[in-house]
Amino acid sequence: MKNIKKIVSAALITMLGFSAVGCNMIAKTPEAIAKSAVAEVNGEKITRSDLDNNIQMKQVIAQVKQQYGENYEKNDEAKSTLKDQRTKVLDTMITEKVIEQKAKELKVLPDDSKLKDQASKQLDDIKKQQFGNDDTKFQDMLKQQGFTVDSAKQLIFDQLKESQIQKNISDYLAKDIKIDDKKIQDYYKANQTKYTEKPDTIHLAHILVKTEDEAKKVKERLDKGEDFAKVAKEVSQDPGSKDKGGDLGTVNYVNSGMDATFMAAALALKEGTISAPVKTQFGYHIIKSIKKTEYPVKKLETVKDQIKQELLEQEKSTLVSQKTSEWQKAAKITKYEKNLL
Repeated sequence: MKNIKKIVSAALITMLGFSAVGCNMIAKTPEAIAKSAVAEVNGEKITRSDLDNNIQMKQVIAQVKQQYGENYEKNDEAKSTLKDQRTKVLDTMITEKVIEQKAKELKVLPDDSKLKDQASKQLDDIKKQQFGNDDTKFQDMLKQQGFTVDSAKQLIFDQLKESQIQKNISDYLAKDIKIDDKKIQDYYKANQTKYTEKPDTIHLAHILVKTEDEAKKVKERLDKGEDFAKVAKEVSQDPGSKDKGGDLGTVNYVNSGMDATFMAAALALKEGTISAPVKTQFGYHIIKSIKKTEYPVKKLETVKDQIKQELLEQEKSTLVSQKTSEWQKAAKITKYEKNLL
């Protein structure tokens, strides 16, 4: 800078020229890039460093580096991928920042010192449980993942803080939620299968095809008496069940792990019957209900507290989403897309 100042003092024009060059050079250094703002939320900055140190973004960068090599920043395709991913992660970080600011305003921010202690303890537990307190192996693992002990603690701290803020906000809003007996009774009546003595189950089979016309032709064949398993082996496009004659095995009515539209159609069938074509994200299904096993429903008194808690959590989640949307609309948010690359 001393040399530049000497040159600058020679003439005003020269000063302007060198100043511009100097600023551009500084702006391109890794340090300047790290400090550059990618967004502001009510005047509070989110820097490029904040963004790139986000765990999701670190994983993306590691994948891009693996795919395109150390010089990935010079590859147009890699740069496009990074910009897209940074945009998505930044949107999440902006939402988190809005919520954090609101938590501060409502005076429900968690105690940082306690969270830091928890973060240290969690990291110590990982070292003890997974590496037998072997510091060398532990440090090697951190290095492979792109972390130091301090940055790993910071990551855990950030995750704990985000989770606690969400809980505190949720609990704060929950004080205005009322779950009366009528809500509980209505939910109980509408969700009987959730409260049976044992989980109700259904044994299913299906035939999956791409188009509605194909599905109609399959249904016609079955209506004429062709064997379901035989037709499934011939035309079904589900590799997991085709060779088993379309058999999907037995699943629970609740939390079956299957597509919601598929399960709704399956549960509407009487035992031993076959559905009309059912469209889902996977294509068109012809579903067969092979056997249903149903159990008595528990009395309302025995599940009343459980239902009240479920309804409370549902309403809290809905309210938090609504309030978050309101807070974001009211916030002054500025993004600096040019700083994403």
